Amino acid sequence: MAHQVKRFEIKGLDGISDNQISQHRDILYAGYVNKLNEIEEKLKASDRSKANQIYSEFRALKADETFALNGVILHELYFENLNVKSEKKPGGKLADMIARDFGSFEKWQEDFKACGMAARGWVILGLCLYDSKLHNYCLDTHHFNVPMCVTPVLVMDVYEHAYVIDYGVKRPPYIDAFMKNIDWSIAQKRLNQQ
Repeated sequence: MAHQVKRFEIKGLDGISDNQISQHRDILYAGYVNKLNEIEEKLKASDRSKANQIYSEFRALKADETFALNGVILHELYFENLNVKSEKKPGGKLADMIARDFGSFEKWQEDFKACGMAARGWVILGLCLYDSKLHNYCLDTHHFNVPMCVTPVLVMDVYEHAYVIDYGVKRPPYIDAFMKNIDWSIAQKRLNQQ
């Protein structure tokens, strides 16, 4: 069954324009979904007997499958955790865990924003199932540096395509805008599912 483009109705964000969201969602994210479907279709006919670690069609398709799938999932998590009408800070269990694992919300925020400047692609606040702690992770691409046994709680896209329409190549004002539009109820929901 083919993957479908999910509709995220995001409008009126503080500091992130509707045009930026529309271009990002309707062109780039939709492209990942379409490419994932194309790769999965090609895998059905790929000759597995010629699989080889140096080069084979099967190897190339499997590597691209991971890239496309993670591109779809990370974008869906990113769009889902944006909402202008949300609380400015987390509450409940999430707030308690952030204070426990980072010292305070302000220290977590400082670390998360620094990750936003350091990462080439994504920042994930994730619950590590290995140590039962929250960590901020930097991902350079969709399929490298992805930690195992981590449940994403909050996802920020820091590729230039996430902010270039609004801010050119200036990442810091985009990160500040992202922080104002976090839907903490979604982050709490993701944490509660563990």
